[in-house]
Amino acid sequence: MTTSDTRTERAAAAPDTATRDPGSKPTPRNRFARVPGFGTPTARFIHGWSIAQLVVNVGIVVTGGAVRLTGSGLGCPTWPQCTDESFVPHQALGMHGAIEFGNRMLTWVLVIVAIATWLAVFRGRDSTRGDRWLATLIALGIPFQAVIGGISVLTDLNPWVVSLHFVLSMALVSAATVLVFRTSPRTREKTTNLVAARLGGALSWLIYAFTWATIYIGTVVTGSGPHAGDADAPRNGLDPGAMTQLHADFVFILVGLALAVAVTTRVLRMPQSPAALVYVALLALQGVIGGVQYATDLPMALVIAHMLGSALLMIGATWLVLWFGRDQREVVGSSIG
Repeated sequence: MTTSDTRTERAAAAPDTATRDPGSKPTPRNRFARVPGFGTPTARFIHGWSIAQLVVNVGIVVTGGAVRLTGSGLGCPTWPQCTDESFVPHQALGMHGAIEFGNRMLTWVLVIVAIATWLAVFRGRDSTRGDRWLATLIALGIPFQAVIGGISVLTDLNPWVVSLHFVLSMALVSAATVLVFRTSPRTREKTTNLVAARLGGALSWLIYAFTWATIYIGTVVTGSGPHAGDADAPRNGLDPGAMTQLHADFVFILVGLALAVAVTTRVLRMPQSPAALVYVALLALQGVIGGVQYATDLPMALVIAHMLGSALLMIGATWLVLWFGRDQREVVGSSIG
């Protein structure tokens, strides 16, 4: 039985809350009945909030990059307060203080969207236990990520802590992508060939692993380079040229894997072919941006675009794993049955 079948049965078996006695005591099911959309969330409503959650998590990656690139990482020199005396910046902190404080305030946007998504998922009749666990983990991950950001400030932007901060952002992006995939009401075409499904699944997991590795090495490159987030912030002491070459080596491996999955899905006429081609296109664009930014001494606009590209690649790699994984499970299940 597929996930969609299970959800359909749950929806049919769910009690009808619309006929509940209006004078009865509010229950978890009808407590939010007057909040538009949250009374009985539809699949599209839940999916919409899941997409919103993914968008804001990608957005905070971009704004966080802007903080670092403008040298505003210590615009608020302490955490959780902005200064020892105040939670908000004062005039003496100037533009850097305003930029850093503004980015901190954007965290509350993530919190609001995460709570709304969590409520929608938990109140959805078709939501599975996995959906609810995932929504909970994402919601809890946001304050945890904020704490890591605070530690990076308290350690004067230690490059290894800053690297962890970015990696956790990518983890939230990947998790949010999973929730978007799981809550999508769209029916996708499936692979019926077991060998093709297994081959595609293996390649997609390799792409996912090397996407992670490439992104992490990219953070190490950043930790050795000039954009520290503050003029006095420490660097990791590694050779920028050597780290950049290592990063490029992993990119070349990733390109080979991406081309392999694109050709495989095309030749075998697999439904994942368009998604694989999109990933190849994103990877090519990311490579061009990376090369140009390196050759032009890391201009701010290109570095921010490169960070956005990293998030988009993580979304693409996660999507491929999910799609191939679903097909592989269903093909194996049907062959056993």
